[in-house]
Amino acid sequence: MRPRQWLKNLLVFAAPLAAGAILERDVLVPTIGAFIAFCLISSSTYLINDARDVDADREHPTKRRRPIAAGHLPAPVAWAAAVVLALASLALSLAIRPSLAGVVAVYFVFTLAYSLKFKHEPVIELALLSMGFLLRAIAGGVASDLPISQWFLIVAGFGSLFMAAGKRYSELERSLHRLDVAEYGRRSLSGYTLGYLRFVWATAAAVTITAYCLWAFEVAAAPSTLPWAQWSVLPFVLAILRYGVVVDKGEAEAPEDAVLGDRVLLVIAVTWVVTFSLGALGV
Repeated sequence: MRPRQWLKNLLVFAAPLAAGAILERDVLVPTIGAFIAFCLISSSTYLINDARDVDADREHPTKRRRPIAAGHLPAPVAWAAAVVLALASLALSLAIRPSLAGVVAVYFVFTLAYSLKFKHEPVIELALLSMGFLLRAIAGGVASDLPISQWFLIVAGFGSLFMAAGKRYSELERSLHRLDVAEYGRRSLSGYTLGYLRFVWATAAAVTITAYCLWAFEVAAAPSTLPWAQWSVLPFVLAILRYGVVVDKGEAEAPEDAVLGDRVLLVIAVTWVVTFSLGALGV
């Protein structure tokens, strides 16, 4: 169920935070509910992915340690748990807001399409990976019925593409230099080159930074004692550049591990959260 990857679901708090309404009970409660719903639905898709790929995982040097591939979790139990988790997620999101249930359902369909069909298709799989992040970001605004800035959507979309391309870059680098890509790597990797993926994540990073600057100045329009939102541009850019170092080293195969394992990046991230939050809340 990948509990470590539930960190990605924290994106649902982004839109309410940017609106300066995250501390309001009518916003915070449904947003927490949306976070739980995405933890449930993402866990369901991970179980489906692992149950379907069990034979291939058993031939992989690291994926063979996954519970289903290792024989610790019977596949029928995994399938049953996936169904229960998916239904629970949809029921919870429907209770919060029907439109949230729609976002969760779209996420489930896109993730299933990725796992069952398109994970081996270059570019298409990058788009689907990015959509997973974008839908999480949209869910936060939908759950609390808040308007979502167009600049926020661009930041979320291209920021997601930046991380997805960086992940594939690291996987391809590892496959080319340490393993046989045909035997152990994703089949989609054969459709990429390191140069192409470098172009994608560099372009995505540039668009993300530009859109964030515009979004930050939009947020800064709210009354505030100091220009916190504008100041948040500096740690945001530093975070992108620092993560770019991780990608360039080929160490971003697991983004959540790459972020949690870099203390400097964590400090920069906390600084960004604080400055942006102060600006969004009008402190």
